[in-house]
This record gives sequence, structure tokens and C-alpha cells, in this order.
Amino acid sequence: MIPCVMIHELKNDRLIRALLRQPVDRTPIWIMRQAGRYLPEYRRTRQQAGSFMDLCRSPELACEVTMQPLRRFDLDAAILFSDILTIPDAMGLGLQFVENEGPRFSSPIRNRSDVDRIGVPDPESDLRYVMDAVRTIKRELDNRLPLIGFSGSPWTIATYMIEGGSSREYRFAKAMMYAEPETLHALLEVLARSVADYLNAQIAAGVNAVQIFDTWGGILTPAAYREFSLRYMKDIVGRLKRGTGSQTVPVILFTKGGGAWMEDIAASGCDAIGLDWTVSIGDIRRRTGGRVALQGNMDPAILFGSTDSIRAEAAEILAAFGSGTGHVFNLGHGISQHVEPDKLKVLVDAVHELSVPYHSE
Repeated sequence: MIPCVMIHELKNDRLIRALLRQPVDRTPIWIMRQAGRYLPEYRRTRQQAGSFMDLCRSPELACEVTMQPLRRFDLDAAILFSDILTIPDAMGLGLQFVENEGPRFSSPIRNRSDVDRIGVPDPESDLRYVMDAVRTIKRELDNRLPLIGFSGSPWTIATYMIEGGSSREYRFAKAMMYAEPETLHALLEVLARSVADYLNAQIAAGVNAVQIFDTWGGILTPAAYREFSLRYMKDIVGRLKRGTGSQTVPVILFTKGGGAWMEDIAASGCDAIGLDWTVSIGDIRRRTGGRVALQGNMDPAILFGSTDSIRAEAAEILAAFGSGTGHVFNLGHGISQHVEPDKLKVLVDAVHELSVPYHSE
């Protein structure tokens, strides 16, 4: 199903045009984790919800926190408030968020029989609260800005499912990869189908762009990245019902730590690549030959700096990308919960102000 809102019906379509490498008047900006704990209003809403997952499961509260940063900052997009672990939660793995520890699964995936007992969730029943949140946010946005939907990558989701939560060593996930690769492939195939269905349902519900977060792809060797991460993201891109022409829904792939594989990611069929702060956006533009848009890539820690240092870094990144369209400004990862909101306003305003000369005829 193709989304009913066309790009030109959006009052601000700057993000979509940049992702599709069409002309824009200035560089658009949105921020990963822009609805989050750095905002006092978010903290109040989360307390009202009772728990993080209760917040995610309430379409009205998910809409509220999605809209909160848009009331403070002149951002060029909203991003759906949800979590990358909604899919394994719907598979019945017993997800809980433990204070000061993060996500935990009571039933991790450790062998082939564990893989065989899970199935592909139905997005409109098992994950209906996410689709209801998309529809609620779209009504609230009233076509003012595009809405970005998202999912974790199969590899990233799999690491949490196998480890049973967050990890520093990825002992169980990497042991499965090297000792039982066929089991890991079976799990990744289920997840690829699940992510594709999930993103297609978000598109049908009205999102205008989607991003796949491959947060842990950078922990892999080059060969393992291509086999166990990029292969499945490419499969998902091919399965997405993205529309055509003015109804195209752009796809962004973001692999944290993936600077070595930019050419391969650019060949995946995606429209844009998200970059972390460990690479030069100008170098990546040259390496990818303008085949895809680029998103990024300020170090989130720079937002702890002075107003002058934030503006200077924004100017440096804009200059590194250079003239022309195809740049979406973002951080190289999510904004820290400890950032003062006024510092983000400095960045957003600086990008809009300083980018104008790069888009003049």
C-alpha cells in the first residue's frame, strides 16, 4: 500500500527532497533520539506512563513525546517514538527494561530449537500499538513535517535476542556466528522478514521515510559484516513497498562504525547512508560518488561545548560535504540525556543559517 500523502503536500518537504537528492533551500536537520531524556517534558511524560514500554505502547503518549522536540526546535522531521526491540518483544521473548541496566530478555535465543519456536509477528495485530502511534502522530502533524519510521537491523536485533540484553563482548552472538552460522542465518532470515513487514506496515500507516539502525554492525569483521548484516539489510530494502515518483519513501541505512564499508552500503539499494562521527562526510561523498544521500555526522559530545564550538563544528561539516543537495544534518549517534536543550537549538539554528550558501544557484 502506497502512502496517501505525497511529498509536495508536505508543508516542509526539505528532508525528503534531500534524501532523494533533489534541490533544497537549506540543509535539513533532525536528531537521532530527538525525543528523549534530555528534555524535562519527556521525563515527566515517561513518569506519567509508568515504564518505558508502557510509554511505547500508548499511541497517545508516544505521539506526545514525538511532538515535544518539534515544539522547541525548528527541526525538519519528526521520528516515531518507539524502540528497536519491539519485534522480539512481539515474538514472546519476555522483554523488560531494568533501571540502570537496559533491556533484558527472559527467554534468549541460544540454539536452533529456540529459533524454530519464533515466528514473524503480524504488525497490525502483534504490533498494532506502533501502527496506531504512527496514525496518531500523522494526524497531529497535519502534513507540516515528514514522519520518519524505523527498525533495528536484523543483526542488531539478533545480538540482543542472543545475548539476552546489552553486551560488551557479544560472546553468545559471536559464538553462534562462528560455531553455528546456519543457526544465526535462520534467525536473521526470520528477522529480515519481520523487519520488512514491520516497515511496510509503518509505510502503509503513513511514515514518509524509514531508517534501519544497524547499531552493532561495526563490531563485525568486513567479511562477517557483509554476510551477517548488510546481506539482510539489502534484502529488506528490496522487500519494501516504497512507492515511486512523488510518493517515494526514502530508506536510510545507518551502521555505527561502518566507515570501511560505505561503497558496499551505497550499492544496497538504499537512498541514504547515515554516518557516525569517525569519518569525514566529504571523503564519504567522494567515495560513494554521489549515488546516495548522506546523513550526519556531528559527534554528539560536541553539544556539551560552547555555542561557538557548536556553530564552528556545524560549519565544518557543512563545508566538508560542500555544495548541492543530498545532505541531511544529524548527529553521528543519539543525543545524550545530559545535553542542555538550548544547546540543540543552537545547532539546529546554525545548520539552517549556515547551509543556505551551499544551496544557492
